[in-house]
Amino acid sequence: MPVAIQFENSYATDLPGLYVPWQGKEWPDPQVLLLNTTLAQTLGLDAQALQGCEGAQLLTGAALPDTARPIAQAYAGHQFGGFAPQLGDGRALLLGEIVDPRGQRHDLQLKGSGRTPFARGGDGRAVLGPVLREYLVSEAMHALGVPTTRALAACTTGDRVLRQNGLEPGAVLARSASSHLRVGTFQFFAARGERDKLRLLLDYAIARHDPDLTGASDAALRFLERVGARQARLVAQWMGLGFIHGVMNTDNMTISGETIDYGPCAFMDRYDPATVFSSIDHQGRYCYGNQPAILLWNLARLAEALLPLIDTDEERAIARASEVIETTRTRYREEWLGVFAAKLGLRVPDSGLIEAMHQLWTGQGVDFTSFFRALPEAAQGRDDALAALFAEPGQDLADWLAAWRAACDAQGAGDGPARKANPLYIPRNHLVEAALGAATEGDMAPFLALLERVQRPFTAVEGGEEYARPAPLNAPQIVTFCGT
Repeated sequence: MPVAIQFENSYATDLPGLYVPWQGKEWPDPQVLLLNTTLAQTLGLDAQALQGCEGAQLLTGAALPDTARPIAQAYAGHQFGGFAPQLGDGRALLLGEIVDPRGQRHDLQLKGSGRTPFARGGDGRAVLGPVLREYLVSEAMHALGVPTTRALAACTTGDRVLRQNGLEPGAVLARSASSHLRVGTFQFFAARGERDKLRLLLDYAIARHDPDLTGASDAALRFLERVGARQARLVAQWMGLGFIHGVMNTDNMTISGETIDYGPCAFMDRYDPATVFSSIDHQGRYCYGNQPAILLWNLARLAEALLPLIDTDEERAIARASEVIETTRTRYREEWLGVFAAKLGLRVPDSGLIEAMHQLWTGQGVDFTSFFRALPEAAQGRDDALAALFAEPGQDLADWLAAWRAACDAQGAGDGPARKANPLYIPRNHLVEAALGAATEGDMAPFLALLERVQRPFTAVEGGEEYARPAPLNAPQIVTFCGT
């Protein structure tokens, strides 16, 4: 008997033409490797039942309760600037929606559950390393207060899958999200000129994420503004953590403002705006420093899709949408300043000081995360730990520190930033790679130890020093892959 979960299926019911019904692949030996019991409880699920054989069948898509209506979602998208009118879930299934005990709705989706009609030549499978990467980084992001999809479970399948490093253990990720609606979801109907279906999708998205806009005469424009606000806040948070998504295609940017699809993602160690980790981002389109511009570029693509619903006069629609883009540009700037002001312990953002800080880092090899953790001591006049992060600490650093201390004093924040504003533990790339390599060989201990640290990122623990240290200077450059 499948594990009893009461799914609802509003997406499948309300949005015909935006998915195909599909079934997950049956696997030789599905096993639950990791279950996020805290998330299971939040969703109102029976964690004990999910950890058994029936749970493994459900969490890999092989055996589902009658209430599930598994579907592969359709969407379009700009991938590295080039438009594809049909993409879709090539290796993922939306099982349905769970309404938690608080009345909040969550998608439950599987990644790696087998080929779908959208697979475009892919094998539809996932391997253990990328599944565990998404589990680890999404849990880290949640602990850091960043809106994100979350991993419910990582399961092994009992098969072996061919990837760039040879045969690797097959796996499936089960994840939750407030929805999987993307910019590319709107592009799908817009590219086909299906205005009525586009309106249906807009109404559905508004009912799910912005119900107060229901029935508004300017709902499409206000919805665009809401999405822009959510994504501006999200990308500002990424920037404040040195997080690089790696593949900000329009099909990977959610309407909800949640981080999604942790394929080639990574956290920047030493500050460099041109930092790229993704093996497929050859031109640096999605490097750290470009993420704000790509936010606006993607929002413009959503605006283009919504133009017929914003105004029947195309010129007026473009003008009104352009105003929203510019408003979002300003909003992002405010969010970015607010994020870094909090990291510096300032009550009021000081744009000159924040911009000077970024200039101060340039070419110095400063570890991004360690810089902020060293600030509380620097606030008390002990600069040694901070200065040690710079290749050539000099008068510029001394001048900036003096200006920063003066700003803190002037704002009544003389103690500088609180530790809780800046993480000590992030998923350091060298530690992540080592943990994933060990897990692939059957040793989960390094992964579980790292997971425990990043789930409590702000509080130092005895013996946790190695998790806070940057990679050695001679460490090889990490390259990340999309998982397929």
